[in-house]
Amino acid sequence: MLHGNMAGTRSAFYIRIVRPEDLLCPGPSGLHSPLGDFHIDPTRPVPRALITHGHSDHARPGHASVLATAETIAVMETRMGDAFSGTRQAAALGETITINGVRVTFRPAGHVLGSAQIVVEANGLRMVASGDYKRQSDPTCAGFELVPCDVFITEATFGLPVFHHPEATGEIRRLIASTGQFPERTHFVGAYSLGKAQRVIRLLRDAGYDRPVYIHGALESLCRLYEARGVALGDIRPATDDSLSRDAFAGAIVVAPPGAFEGRWARRFAEPLVGFASGWMSIRQRAKQGGVELPLVISDHGDWDELTATIRETGAGEVWVTHGREEALVRWCQLNGIAARPLHIVGYDDEEAEAT
Repeated sequence: MLHGNMAGTRSAFYIRIVRPEDLLCPGPSGLHSPLGDFHIDPTRPVPRALITHGHSDHARPGHASVLATAETIAVMETRMGDAFSGTRQAAALGETITINGVRVTFRPAGHVLGSAQIVVEANGLRMVASGDYKRQSDPTCAGFELVPCDVFITEATFGLPVFHHPEATGEIRRLIASTGQFPERTHFVGAYSLGKAQRVIRLLRDAGYDRPVYIHGALESLCRLYEARGVALGDIRPATDDSLSRDAFAGAIVVAPPGAFEGRWARRFAEPLVGFASGWMSIRQRAKQGGVELPLVISDHGDWDELTATIRETGAGEVWVTHGREEALVRWCQLNGIAARPLHIVGYDDEEAEAT
């Protein structure tokens, strides 16, 4: 970076040195930009919020203004209603918007529909706030785009070396094989309503499964939104069709929020076989405790290898770690000669930890 008088006089052009903490820093409401006067994924209502994606631990109502991708804004409207913020502005992926002299660009994160990393730049310093991200291929959203930077702010949901996610296509093949092996049983798949449910359905279609997929009512509006945004889900039908008998669901796949399988709603199906699509299903004891017969290790977050590879590939000299297994990833960075710190921001509960 350059600083001082570029024309040789004190009154001429001056570039101020910018520290990372001037550009972004953790605060009571989450990541805040002192220079730009905005927050990224704030945990409480703020005047100006930049939102990485539509999951409720990142996208909250009540902000005076919201800047996000058009898809994320549509997700927020679908989930919270039209009055979720005072004003809103859609940012196209790759478009640079200047806020109080700070340049902001949204780049694909590969997490769910509309998800984005937020690139923040001023006076030669570039910081990237990853939001939630994954590197695996996903037919329902734009793939992760690597952005070289000086400081990388990464999630760490699966930030432990024990987490290694297999390819999702193989897990889907296991699901389809199970329907053939147990044709008398209804196959439940627990999947979070935003992102995971739609990904599971689309992966089923890509694997050649052309039978109807039945969905819980809580998934309907978001599935329709995905389809309106160009993600074809095929023949999806309400699982609450009272005209169908228990036997009509034999061998069928029913996708629903995980909690739905624990109530009376699930009793109307034929010999339910409970599956669960989540990165947490790699912990077999967790699957067993939850009564999951068919654990499907399908995650919308990066695993340990993806997290560490991404950190290396960004070329960042400094890494900030947030919401997840922070300490292990910080230690890995330090052992590899990369300055790192945990942010300890309170308020990111990680819906996937409980719901998918």
